[in-house]
Amino acid sequence: MIYDPVKSGSRMTIAVFVSGSGTNYREIVARGRDHSYIVFTNRPGCGAVAIARENKHEVIELSHLPYLKDVSHKYPPGNVPRNCPERVKYEQDVCRLLESRVQREPDLICLAGYDQWLSDWMVDRYYPRILNVHPGDTTKGYFGLYWVPSAKAILAGDEIVRSTLFLVDKGEDSGPILVQSRPVNIIQALGELEAKGNSGLLAGLDKVTGFARAKSISDWSSFEQSAGVEIRGLMKNECKNL
Repeated sequence: MIYDPVKSGSRMTIAVFVSGSGTNYREIVARGRDHSYIVFTNRPGCGAVAIARENKHEVIELSHLPYLKDVSHKYPPGNVPRNCPERVKYEQDVCRLLESRVQREPDLICLAGYDQWLSDWMVDRYYPRILNVHPGDTTKGYFGLYWVPSAKAILAGDEIVRSTLFLVDKGEDSGPILVQSRPVNIIQALGELEAKGNSGLLAGLDKVTGFARAKSISDWSSFEQSAGVEIRGLMKNECKNL
C-alpha cells in the first residue's frame, strides 16, 4: 500500500510541488479538503503561492536557480543532467526544509505542475509516494513538459488527447499508471472553444497538420527542427487550449 488509512488514519500529510498557476493544486484540495497540505515551489511568488495563502496552507519557497547558476560551463544549455550534483544538493535542501516543517516524511508528494526533473536521490527517498499529473498519454510515450505531449499526439495523427496520473520512478514519465483522464477529442474540443469565442483554432490546426504532412513529419524532434516561428506558435496555441 502507498497509504493505509486503517493503520494511519484518513488524514494524510500531502506535499504539493508547484511551479506555476496552481490550478492542479487547487483541484486536488477541492476534492480532499480534510487532508493536511504543505505547498512547495521552486518559483517564489508564482500563482500557486497566492492560492496556498487563501487556503491557509503552509508554503515553502526555494528557487532552484542559485543552485544551477554555475553549471553553464559544465553542461550544454538546456541539458543539465538529471542526477548532477547541483540538482541533488537542491533536492536535499528542499527535503530537509519539508521534513523539518511536517516533523516527518510526507505521506504523499504531488507534482502538480512542477517543472523540475527529479533526481534518482529523491525517487529513492520517497518511492512510491510521488504522484505526477502529466498532460499526455504516457502509454504512447508522449513525454515532455507543458504543451509538448499534446503536440506529439497531433503529429502522430491521434484523434484524442488525455492526461495521465502515475507514480514517479527513475525513468522519464515512465512510472506505474494509476489512472488516465477521459479522452478529449482534439477537433471537437477546439471547435467547442471556438464557439465560446476563441477564434482561429481549427484553422490553426489545419495549418499545423498541413505543414506536417507536406514535410512528412510525424514526431516532435523533426517538427522542432523544421517548423518556423509561425508554425511553432500555432502549435503551441492549439496545445495550450487542449
